[in-house]
Parts: sequence; C-alpha cells; structure tokens
Amino acid sequence: QLQASGGGLVQPGGSLRLSCAASGRTFGSYVMGWFRQAPGKEREFVAAVSWLGRSTYRADSVKGRFTISRDNAKNTVYLQMNSLKPEDTAVYYCAADRDWATLPNGHVEVWGWGTLVTVSS
Repeated sequence: QLQASGGGLVQPGGSLRLSCAASGRTFGSYVMGWFRQAPGKEREFVAAVSWLGRSTYRADSVKGRFTISRDNAKNTVYLQMNSLKPEDTAVYYCAADRDWATLPNGHVEVWGWGTLVTVSS
C-alpha cells in the first residue's frame, strides 16, 4: 500500500513537500513516481525515481521546480515542489511499478491514495 501526505493550500511561488510511505519489504524493487490530476483533466505524469534513487525523470512542466527523491530505509518517496503555480493545483498520486521505461506512461502496478495540492492566493 502507498499512502501520500503533505498536500495543502499554498500561495503562488510557495513550496510544499509531499511524502509517500509504502508498506511491505519490497520497496527497493520498485520504481516510484508521482502523477497528478487537475479538475476536469486526465491524470498526468509528474516525476519518477529509479530503484536506488540514482536516476530521476521529470515532466517538462515541472523541471527546475520539482525534485523527486526516495529513502529506501524509510520506504518513502518525496516530491519537493518549489515555485508553485496555480496550474499545479491537482490531486497528487504516488505510484509504483517495477519497470522504469513504462511507469511514465501510466503503466503502474500500485497506485496510492491522492493528496490535494491547491495553489491559490
């Protein structure tokens, strides 16, 4: 199971850090990622981090602003979000899959519960 937390209301230009805690003993076997779904829109890929955290991949819309990382000792993946914009408003979901190549395309073995991020003044 994946449990996301850390969402909330933030002003434009502000920062938030999302966390996603995983249960089980196989966390290190999974590529971890974040997706988001804005009202009235389809869910979209945000970022992914490889099994040991050595590689990351981010959507163009968040490059330079969002950073994904993981702590395998804590079974947790993070999404640091800086310089937030109103268009970042969405429900954010963490996700896990064993395949680095297909997770960004939405091929996900395990979806977590979402956490709402609202960027507004």
